[in-house]
Amino acid sequence: MAQQLIGFIGAGNMATSLAGGMVAKGIRPARIWMSDPSKDRLDEVAQLQRVHVSTENRDVAGRVDVLVLAVKPQMMEQVCTDLRDLIAERQPLVISIAAGVTVGNLRRWLGSTPIVRCMPNTPSLVQAGATGLYAADDVSDEQKAMAKEILGSVGIAFWFDEEKELDAVTAVSGSGPAYFFLLMESLIEAAKAQGLDAGTARQMVLQTAWGAAQLAITSEVGPDVLRQQVTSPGGTTAAALGVFEEAGFREQVQAAVAAARERSEELAG
Repeated sequence: MAQQLIGFIGAGNMATSLAGGMVAKGIRPARIWMSDPSKDRLDEVAQLQRVHVSTENRDVAGRVDVLVLAVKPQMMEQVCTDLRDLIAERQPLVISIAAGVTVGNLRRWLGSTPIVRCMPNTPSLVQAGATGLYAADDVSDEQKAMAKEILGSVGIAFWFDEEKELDAVTAVSGSGPAYFFLLMESLIEAAKAQGLDAGTARQMVLQTAWGAAQLAITSEVGPDVLRQQVTSPGGTTAAALGVFEEAGFREQVQAAVAAARERSEELAG
């Protein structure tokens, strides 16, 4: 990433996780700037990450070569228009991590500058994220590599050729953690209903979820084969899976992801 300076507009959890991930990967904190209206938040970030901080967005935008927009979608237009003249002058690579804010919107508010739009997910907060990236046509290969390095510092990152594919990314990995949390929540309640105390039920379910994910990640076979390996004919797992299948579990997952994608398209529109 050469010695270019990287700035963050917004010092929320995702921004600070990205900064922390970059520092952990060897990027010097002195190359990172971060702005936020909360001085208390900035003091906390500066102490934790040892990066430069400022309460002024323009102070950060006027210094850096890469600018990560990490503000809420409803704040994005105002933030961008306030920086438009600086963006026109400096032409930084702009990376947006705001859900539902399209490259077209960013172009209209910022003017002409290279733009990468990203869809990270909440496991990025613990360096276990999955992020989808889309680059506008004027983003160079070097800038694409830089964007992937930044987002890849908190997990894995994938490029997509068409921006509309990010709606599917949102439905799968962006919203996906909530699907697994719902299953964990339901399984904990089921364990309690079978007589396990709340603390034990929670620990057993979370460890089982973590273990299953680790097994799937490290295995040379797919989840379908792993499921079959756990399922003995006529056994306990087969009895449980039979209930899921009879209830249309697979169809429900398909419908849920489709609904999430449809909503993502509506918000982007």
